[in-house]
Amino acid sequence: MYIVLIIITIIACVLLGAIVLIQNPKGGGLTSNFSSSSQLMGVQKTGDFLEKGTWVLAIGIMVLSLIINVTVKGGSQKTGDPALMEQIKKASKPSAPAAAPLTMPAAPAADSSKK
Repeated sequence: MYIVLIIITIIACVLLGAIVLIQNPKGGGLTSNFSSSSQLMGVQKTGDFLEKGTWVLAIGIMVLSLIINVTVKGGSQKTGDPALMEQIKKASKPSAPAAAPLTMPAAPAADSSKK
């Protein structure tokens, strides 16, 4: 299920990128190629279709991202392997008793014989 959602999201991202690149920032884009108003998708309808497609894909990607976040298995998962749990417990326990705090040795007296 997770892989299918990732693939659908990637396809939606590619389609969104294609639709955005088709549009002209000044309102031309594909609409400037249709000079006749008798076309099936005329100037205004092409712009509306691309704008609605952009919004639908953007919202779809947001929803898919939330769904993927909910369905992914994450966090601290408990393992069912008792040998691994035993190794973790042994590693977390200190093997030797705590030593007394170390004190700094006294500074040796200056040896005046070596000069």
